[in-house]
Amino acid sequence: MTSDRPAFVAVDWGTSSFRGWLLDATGTPLAETRGPEGMLHCADSGFAPVLAAHLGALGADTRLPVLICGMAGARQGWIEAPYLHTPTRLDALHEGAQRVETAGDVRILPGIAQTDAAAPDVMRGEETQLLGVTEPDFTGLVCIPGTHSKWIRIEAGAVASFATYMTGELFSVIARHSILKHAVLPGADSTASEAFRDGVQRARTAPARLTSSLFGLRAAQLLGLQQQADGAARLSGLLIGTEIADAMSRLGAQHPIRLIGAGALGELYAAALADAGLNTTIVDAEHASRRGLTRAAIHLWGAHFS
Repeated sequence: MTSDRPAFVAVDWGTSSFRGWLLDATGTPLAETRGPEGMLHCADSGFAPVLAAHLGALGADTRLPVLICGMAGARQGWIEAPYLHTPTRLDALHEGAQRVETAGDVRILPGIAQTDAAAPDVMRGEETQLLGVTEPDFTGLVCIPGTHSKWIRIEAGAVASFATYMTGELFSVIARHSILKHAVLPGADSTASEAFRDGVQRARTAPARLTSSLFGLRAAQLLGLQQQADGAARLSGLLIGTEIADAMSRLGAQHPIRLIGAGALGELYAAALADAGLNTTIVDAEHASRRGLTRAAIHLWGAHFS
């Protein structure tokens, strides 16, 4: 059951963006606002004025509680919300929320850190998406594509381990600043074409050959064996295929896999995972964030929503 009575405000505050929703007690959006005022912007302008402006845009009563996830809780953010350490239950995220010294009840959710010296890693913002797409007893893998993709192993509702891959950033660097800039058309978009699938298959079969396969992409074009028009798709396939192969090796090919993605990048990962024969459920990234914020908010303030 939904209502038109606002219960709280949810905010996903990233490095370069702000997304906010006015939600009822079930998490149904009543209004939304978004803008480019991410953490980097607020380093100069301050966080409180930005939040106040967006609360005004939402028409939110200043007495409503506000729950924030993302980079606003980083060391360089509004206040630091210290990392929880693996293993940690997702339904306990709210216990690490930090209250901001500002008007009203404003709290920021923590990130999660993996303090294993052999595989150190951190996430901030993704943990809230994980809460939004898993059940308390969920066991399996979650993949979150992006500039820095995340693969997370969850056991009975707790984050057991995770790994970050700089796949998106590597694509940008290689396509613009390496010899392969001559193999990729400027501004070309990657699609789930045969060239992409071929790249994925080559990488999955022999992930240790990645750097050799990358040069082979250039060589094949020079020899007339491949077309520059397929360069972006094939490069994406090699990088994403290598990522998937390593993630399966490190985290185990557990089922099911939840893929938190949207747009063209989400489609590429969905195609690569399907070709690998993996059982994948696709979930919209923004929906995952909003649902995770709702679940945490209910733990924090649910008794006051009725």
